[in-house]
Formats: sequence, structure tokens, C-alpha cells
Amino acid sequence: MWPETLGGSVGCPEDVTPEELELALFGQLTDPLTEEVRLPSGPASSVRARRLVRSALDTWGLGGLGEVAEQLVGELVANVVRHTGGRSFGLRLVRRQGSVRFEVRDPSRALPCLIMGEPGDEAGRGLQLVDLMSDRWGADLRSHGKSVWFELRTREPGTG
Repeated sequence: MWPETLGGSVGCPEDVTPEELELALFGQLTDPLTEEVRLPSGPASSVRARRLVRSALDTWGLGGLGEVAEQLVGELVANVVRHTGGRSFGLRLVRRQGSVRFEVRDPSRALPCLIMGEPGDEAGRGLQLVDLMSDRWGADLRSHGKSVWFELRTREPGTG
């Protein structure tokens, strides 16, 4: 939820700066008890989600996962914006021993479909990238929509 002190309680305003976004939502995203962080489904959503993911990974000392995680979260968010018609979506990161799970939750119950595109296709490659670059991925139906997720293995700082 977007804090009331910054303009509301559902999603976040479109004109929020990246710094305001991190300040308001970052603590929720890295809190293991937080269900999800809500973001508006719109043109700037991918950049916002990617920035939050990078900040969380850097804070956890897992910045080496940042480039891949940002790209894959961006692909999942693009699918939400393009295909679900929802006003907002949820972003959740779950740090576990040996991996991080990245979830994008939306109100649609239509499950994603991995399409093997042709070399000249301009679209339809997002889930191919998720499939190739993540260690595991999938989709779970929820009571109000679905969660599309992927996992990346970690090597915790300080371990050989």
C-alpha cells in the first residue's frame, strides 16, 4: 500500500519520483512479513519495479543478481500491463536460503503461456527469457488473480 502521507492508500500516484518510491515502498518490499507492494499498471511500472528490485538486492548484498532480476521482473510487469487490464499489480520478493523468489501478482486468472517465437518476431519473447535466465519459474492461481514468479539461486555473501 502507498502510504497516506504520500497521497493515498491503493497503488501509488503516477507522478511519484523514483526516490519517493524507494523511500515509501522499499521497507515493505524487503520485509518478509509484507504480502506485496502495490504499483500502478502503467507505462512507468516496469522502471519502478526494476528499481525496487535492484535496491532490495543491493541491500541484501546480492547485487550480482541485479541485472538478470531487473530484466525478468521487467518482462513480467510488461505482461501485466499489456495483457491483464488491471489498474495495479503486486510485487513481492522472498529471500530464502540459497535463492530469491520474485513474484508479480495481478487480478487476471488467465495463466501465462510460453510461446516459442520465430527469430523475426517483435513480441512474445518475455516468458522465453524468464524460462532461459531463471533457475525456476511458474504461475499460481490465487483467490483473486494469479502470481507469476521466478527464482534465482544465490550465493550468500561470505560463503566460499
